Amino acid sequence: MPQHVAIVMDGNGRWARQRRRPRSFGHRAGQKTVRSTIESCLRRGIGALTLFAFSSENWQRPQAEVGALMQLFLKALDREVDELHGHGVRIRFIGELAAFALPLRERMHKAMERTRDNGKLALNIAVNYGGRWDIAQAARQAAQAVGRGELAAAAIDERSLARFFCLADLAPVDLFIRTGGERRVSNFLLWQLAYSELVFSDVLWPDYDDACFVRALEEFSGRERRYGKTSAQVSKA
Repeated sequence: MPQHVAIVMDGNGRWARQRRRPRSFGHRAGQKTVRSTIESCLRRGIGALTLFAFSSENWQRPQAEVGALMQLFLKALDREVDELHGHGVRIRFIGELAAFALPLRERMHKAMERTRDNGKLALNIAVNYGGRWDIAQAARQAAQAVGRGELAAAAIDERSLARFFCLADLAPVDLFIRTGGERRVSNFLLWQLAYSELVFSDVLWPDYDDACFVRALEEFSGRERRYGKTSAQVSKA
């Protein structure tokens, strides 16, 4: 069983278009899948779930869709936090949060503060996030540490830099899932996905039910994770 699952939740817009409904209708339907996926992780003891909710590139979408998404975020926070807190879920938002309106930022911070001590599931929601941004902000923090005399420039390597990334306190991403038929990572967790197993599904996110999730877990369990070693070395370990 993977300890950390990351998901690009793709296909809400196409799901709505197939039904001749606005894209916001698909985003609302996708929220139900988010809830069922969280429940699946809780039942199976998966320690961390990271969801790509809004990328730094999504600001380029039509203003009406972005506005509808912001309203969905607000309503979801007001509606879901109590239940998630009751189930022991720790909520964390990762990304450049300063770009969001103050009311939404305040709700994000309240949700994080309220659930900060929960330990059953680490739920990470990537908003205004990009993998390249994450690398850049980690490099900036490392440079600042060098400037303060806390880190020698010559000592910067993968291990020392890793602590400055989002999700540095969690286990590496074991399983990456993307729904909706696309076969790319789309600037999501570029550093953290280095040794993840990638599973792509043609199912649109609102239709991605527990059976689909189980199939992804089964596919993951059948993979041989060698980390640069040979199969013979892995079998002896």
